[in-house]
Amino acid sequence: MTFNYIGEIISLMVAALWTVSALTAEVASKRMGVYVLNVWRMGLALLLSMLLMWVTTGQALPLDAGWEAWAWLLASGFVGYFFGDWCLFNSYLTIGSRFGQLFMTLAPAFTAFFAWTMIGQILSWNALLAMVVTLAGIGIAVTDSKGTENGEPLPRRGVLFGLGAALGQGLGLVLSKIGLDHYVSNVPVEQLASIENVLPFGSNLIRCIAGLICYSAWLYLRNQSRRGKTDEKTFWGVVSDRRAMLAMVTTVFSGPFIGVGLSLTAVQYTAAGIASTLMATTPILILFPSRWLFHQPITLRAVLGAFVSCIGVSLFFLL
Repeated sequence: MTFNYIGEIISLMVAALWTVSALTAEVASKRMGVYVLNVWRMGLALLLSMLLMWVTTGQALPLDAGWEAWAWLLASGFVGYFFGDWCLFNSYLTIGSRFGQLFMTLAPAFTAFFAWTMIGQILSWNALLAMVVTLAGIGIAVTDSKGTENGEPLPRRGVLFGLGAALGQGLGLVLSKIGLDHYVSNVPVEQLASIENVLPFGSNLIRCIAGLICYSAWLYLRNQSRRGKTDEKTFWGVVSDRRAMLAMVTTVFSGPFIGVGLSLTAVQYTAAGIASTLMATTPILILFPSRWLFHQPITLRAVLGAFVSCIGVSLFFLL
C-alpha cells in the first residue's frame, strides 16, 4: 500500500518546528538580548549553510550566483533577517511569541502586495479576500484583553513590531525570489539539474551574510554609544548561560536551518498551497505551549482569532 501523505506530514512537522523556534527565540531574547542573540543566530546559521553548500557543491560560498543575485539577496537579508527579525524578536519581548506569530500570518498579504508592485504578479480578488479574513482574525485576537498576561490590551509598540515583522518577511521573500531567479539564470544549464535543490540554501546563505553583518555592526555601534558599557549581556558572556545558549541553538536548528529545509522538501511531495496552509498553523499550535511556558491565558476569543487568521492564510493558496 502506498502512503500518499508524506508532504502533508512534513508540512505539519515544519509548523511544529516553527512553533519550537518561536518559543525558544522568546526565551533566548529575554536572556541574551535581541542583538546578541541575532549575532549568534546568524553566525551559526551561516556556518551550517556553508557546510551544507561545501558538502553538496564543493564550494562553501555560492560565488557562481552572479553579482545581481548577490545584490538582491543581500537586500533581502537586510530587509528580512535584519529589519524583519529585529521587529519579530522585539515583538516576542513586548507581546510574546504567541501574538508575534499571529501577526506573522499577515506576511502572505505583504508578499502578495509587494509581488504585485515589484514584479507584476496579479493581485486577485481572492488575495484581497484572504487579506481581509486574516486581518479580521488578528483583530479578534489582539483586542481580547483577557488573553494577555496582565489583562490589558496589547501595547501599541508590540503591535507595530508585529506588523513590521510581517512586512519584513513579505518584502524579504519577494526580494529573495528576484535574487533566486538571477541565481538560476546564472548557473550553466548542464549544471542546473544537479544543484537545483541546493540553490535555495545558497540563496539563504547570502541572506545570512547580510543579517550577520548588520547585527554585528549594530551591536558594536550600540555598545560604543554607551561608552564601553555593554548590552544586557556581552557576546561572549552569554556562553556561560547554558539555558540561553541551548535556546539559541534550538532556535537556529528548528527555524532557519532544518525548518527551512523541510519546508522546501514539503512542496516536492504535495501541492504548494496545501503545504503553505499546513505550515501556517503555527499560531494555533503555539497556544498551549505558550500557556505552559509563559503562563499566557488562553481564551475562546484568542483561539477563534488564531483559527480565523489561519483560514485567511489558507485562502491565499486554496482559492
